[in-house]
Amino acid sequence: MLLAPIPENEHTRLETLRGLNVLDTETEERFDRITRLARQLFSVSISVVSLIDSDRQWFKSVQGLDVCETSRDISFCAHAINQSDVMVVPDALQDSRFFDNPLVLATPNIRFYAGFPLTMPNGMRVGTLCIIDNNPRTFDKQDAQALEDLGKLVEAELISIQQNTLDPLTGITNRRGFDLDYFKAINDEYGHEEGDVALTTFAKLLIECFRESDVIARFGGDEFVVLLSQRDQTSVDVVLKRFSELIAQHNQQSNKPYQLAYSQGIVSRKAKQDLDLCEYLTLADKAMFVDKAKHHKRDSLLG
Repeated sequence: MLLAPIPENEHTRLETLRGLNVLDTETEERFDRITRLARQLFSVSISVVSLIDSDRQWFKSVQGLDVCETSRDISFCAHAINQSDVMVVPDALQDSRFFDNPLVLATPNIRFYAGFPLTMPNGMRVGTLCIIDNNPRTFDKQDAQALEDLGKLVEAELISIQQNTLDPLTGITNRRGFDLDYFKAINDEYGHEEGDVALTTFAKLLIECFRESDVIARFGGDEFVVLLSQRDQTSVDVVLKRFSELIAQHNQQSNKPYQLAYSQGIVSRKAKQDLDLCEYLTLADKAMFVDKAKHHKRDSLLG
């Protein structure tokens, strides 16, 4: 069995996938109707919308299987996202990549596979619409075109999710926590185009500093949030110090007529606490404005 090569753009690909906020969500009829149609149209035993995470393939919609994910190591779809068109395996037993794959040697006994790579507007392939059968079969150009047409419908649904959850300027999700100081002054003095540059730069620095598993989001205007999971206070302090140093390094090297500055509000949640997300965001907001007031008082004393 040959492991699928990791795409060169894997970091960005995973950011794009996780930015959809679709992993581990409930089934949705808009995806299920497409997999049902694909299964019926091609008379196959299995049809799946598969999303390729870092170490697994997770099924947003699945017909003909009782599982919701498998390891990425044994995934046919992990191979399919490395090409731009439909990947076809007429007989897995005759393919050097798959003949000894556990999914071929045991349930679901894959023989035939065809997968269309689902591509987002930024060019990242996040998964596939695939069809699978336990008998070898041929797959001609018309079949490939039909699967692509159905795959484009899946892409359209994923893009609609992306458009509803991603901030169009910075490319990260829409929520709250960090506040970019003096943003209005940048807009007023240097124009809104330069203000957009400041926002996108700040977002990129957030992405560079925090882990892939952390949720980074923009609430709107000049406010951002980072959700760090399974962190103690010491590790939070370390990563915040690293972010502060990253901002300082950027300001030294940017050659801009202004510097990036920010205020922050931090709240933590322990297990079995009753506050919901909105209440935590409110607490973070209040803490951020306390920090912002301290910055402005200090700056006025220095000025």
